[in-house]
Amino acid sequence: MTIRLDPTDMAACRALLKGGSRTFHAASKVLPRKVADPAIALYAFCRLADDAVDLGNDRGAAVVRLQDRLDRAYRGQPINLAADRLFADVVASFSIPRELPEALLQGLLWDAEVRRYETLQDLNAYAARVAGSVGAMMTLVMGQRSPDIVARACDLGVAMQLTNIARDVGEDARAGRLYLPLQWLSEAGIDPDAWLAKPVFAPAIAKIVQRLLDSADALYGHASLGIAHLPLACRPGIYAARALYAEIGRELERNGRDSISRRAVVSANRKLAVLARMLILLETEWAPARRLGPAAQLDETRFLVEAVAATPLREALQPQKQRPRPIEDRVVWVIDLFARLERRDQLQRTGSFR
Repeated sequence: MTIRLDPTDMAACRALLKGGSRTFHAASKVLPRKVADPAIALYAFCRLADDAVDLGNDRGAAVVRLQDRLDRAYRGQPINLAADRLFADVVASFSIPRELPEALLQGLLWDAEVRRYETLQDLNAYAARVAGSVGAMMTLVMGQRSPDIVARACDLGVAMQLTNIARDVGEDARAGRLYLPLQWLSEAGIDPDAWLAKPVFAPAIAKIVQRLLDSADALYGHASLGIAHLPLACRPGIYAARALYAEIGRELERNGRDSISRRAVVSANRKLAVLARMLILLETEWAPARRLGPAAQLDETRFLVEAVAATPLREALQPQKQRPRPIEDRVVWVIDLFARLERRDQLQRTGSFR
């Protein structure tokens, strides 16, 4: 089946994302329409959930209200909002288990509680909720439910979140947030409270940032196998996003892993070089798709994979036979995506854009 979403509600969600989430609005351009529309519906709900918790005066109460909205959407009785109505249609049509969006809400609650994480495994558990859950939902929208493919999508989400944390160490610290594993800080002889009160760059911090990047890189490698098994029209944009996001780590390394006194920004020329390299590797990475095999998955994302496995698709999705746009066409959109990402981040830091 091909899901048909209300055009008026879709227009409202596109306007929401174009004005407040330009990165995703640009990213949706690299996906085929039958995937982009339900993806927009999912992301609009997730974006509103994020804002409700992050911008509210009582974050705990905001999560409780979101749980009620989630419950109503899964009962088929969403509140009178375009994003909620579309979200209810998408989770029903693609048989998205409730555990996935619930995991996201739990991650938002952990942010509201300003949690700290003792080990890398604890940090992975957080990343699985705020990013792995979204990767899993996106995979279902692309028509893929294989446990190995869903696990690789979770790997990609966790890898991106670890990259974010490595890039934003200084920014988070100045906002009173600390995501670096406390165990790693202890091993380096760093008192977390003292460092958080006066965050400064030091070789010990550089080593911790490198450990985060190494963990992310291992997961990016796993994720590549999953991307190779996505529908052909979806692969270029997802792989390009993976390659460009991983490049943030390479930029951090070129900066000596200093994410305290400066912020890693990948230049437009380097983006082009990364994408050109990606195009050269197309045949070896995508054609034909390599067998996934029983690759190990993160223990912290296992509950997401098992939730999908326990929720069969109500009706098989019938792929539309259509000629995809040339890959070069899709990759151009990814360049715009990351340009918008940098602009949005800059505006967030100056407080002029949320």
